[in-house]
Amino acid sequence: MTNSMRVLPPPAPRLRSRGVPVYLGVAYLGMWAAMSPLLVKGFQRESARAEIGALEQLCIAAAMFAPALAALLVVRYVERAGRIRDVLALRWPRPWGRTARSCLLALAVPAALTVAALGIAAAAGRYSFAPHWGGLGTWAVTMLFQMAISLPLFFGEELGWQGYLFPRLAGDGTGLRLVWAYVGTGAAFALWHLPTLLMGGQYPGRPWYVTVPAMVIGCVLVLPVFTWLRLRSGSVVPAVVGHTFVSTASVGTVKAFAAPQATLDPLHMGMTGWPGWIATGAFVAFLALTGRLRPAAYANAGR
Repeated sequence: MTNSMRVLPPPAPRLRSRGVPVYLGVAYLGMWAAMSPLLVKGFQRESARAEIGALEQLCIAAAMFAPALAALLVVRYVERAGRIRDVLALRWPRPWGRTARSCLLALAVPAALTVAALGIAAAAGRYSFAPHWGGLGTWAVTMLFQMAISLPLFFGEELGWQGYLFPRLAGDGTGLRLVWAYVGTGAAFALWHLPTLLMGGQYPGRPWYVTVPAMVIGCVLVLPVFTWLRLRSGSVVPAVVGHTFVSTASVGTVKAFAAPQATLDPLHMGMTGWPGWIATGAFVAFLALTGRLRPAAYANAGR
């Protein structure tokens, strides 16, 4: 294999150019269809501490499989690019230790970024620490259990964004084409969340003209972290693990370490807010300056 993103000859340009819009159309349509019951009933999330009900959980789960379904349909019926597990990097390649280390990094790096973001928010007076150290072990076990349960859902997302879209936009993985792949995939990933943003899902109580740009910034910054995990291992699995941590354990950390009565505003704390943008942006800058975001740096990954 000559490239960690290229395991088979690319599809013909005509099929490839058709595949991307078809993928985006199916992924976006699937998200809106899955969220339609909540949109119809006028659901709104008013607080970051509010728990979601059974219907909300069902709709979210269905929506998260839309990108994977779109990728599978395009690879199988539009591009006919080869074996699905190879094209979408749905594998555990040798040496296995590389992927295993990437999975551990997928836990450690978002955890460190979350702590850094909370530190920045606390220093700015936007977050009040009040941790209960006695129950820390139980909480950590609970978070790992929640992550294990949620893992299949995040395969539903990352098979689409990291497995399919990013490699298609990256092309030969050099120059402005690579920059576009990072920005374009991150923006597409963010705007895919539009139905949930309109219902206050990620930023409760905020208007759409605040939440949509905030989501775009956050996704464009965090996507290179997931891509780095995917490139260094030659597998989409570590990216799935990292995404699962960010959307479950990272959010849970913000709640667990906050003062009980403090207002939680995701725009000002955690990885979804500006403190997280600073922490993640600094880490992504390090990855970029050291050449770790270039696919060519991992030419032997996944052999």
